[in-house]
Amino acid sequence: MHKHLEKIKKNEDQPKVIKNMFSKEEINKFINLYNELPITVHNKKQNVIKKRWLVEYGKDLEQLFYNKLKNEIGEFRYDNLKNDDGNDILGLFQESYNPIGLHIDGGFNLEDLIYKQTLIPLTPVGSTVIFKNRFYGQSTNFTIDKKELQKKDLKYGQNKRSSEHLGLYGNKPFDKDLHKKFINHEKIENLAGLEVELIYEWEVGSMLIFDRTNLHCSSSVIDGKKIGLTTFTKK
Repeated sequence: MHKHLEKIKKNEDQPKVIKNMFSKEEINKFINLYNELPITVHNKKQNVIKKRWLVEYGKDLEQLFYNKLKNEIGEFRYDNLKNDDGNDILGLFQESYNPIGLHIDGGFNLEDLIYKQTLIPLTPVGSTVIFKNRFYGQSTNFTIDKKELQKKDLKYGQNKRSSEHLGLYGNKPFDKDLHKKFINHEKIENLAGLEVELIYEWEVGSMLIFDRTNLHCSSSVIDGKKIGLTTFTKK
């Protein structure tokens, strides 16, 4: 459980989508940055490529991003991991061919005053599901998969695995129509008690902003692959 729980809750708000936040030229700069960055992880099992936005890359773009986000959420600090050299990582690009499961990005230091996270789509087809339900622990993948739950020897920056969300929000069965249309990659039993707050249909040039305490996942809507940039903030 996070130490500054009441302050975290005080900063919470509904997720919002800022349309036309980035021009076509600016989006192209993000895409160029993505192409320049070295691959951090190529998880062939999940079929996802992850690239960390290293601090020495795209400095002009970082200033642009910081100013635009500050206009929306006020003062903030990045909450990022460090690379092997101890330098800050400003965000995470993900090239996904399969949807990402139910999780929370609460960070790894429970003394941090976590704040907002953002998503910038760099490809047009995809969607992200934000749930009303919140969780106040560290970054966690929520699953009922027994093999996943047995994973304890996690590397630096990896989410822990847990099924502790089940029962926290009641046992109401998840909406079958929503499951079939948007989240059929998840077992419906893993979504018991959850309610959808927002389904963000990806639109290049827009940005999704939401609280880091919101449970969320990718939707199952993917056309070949999708690429997005995620950043995490704290106060």
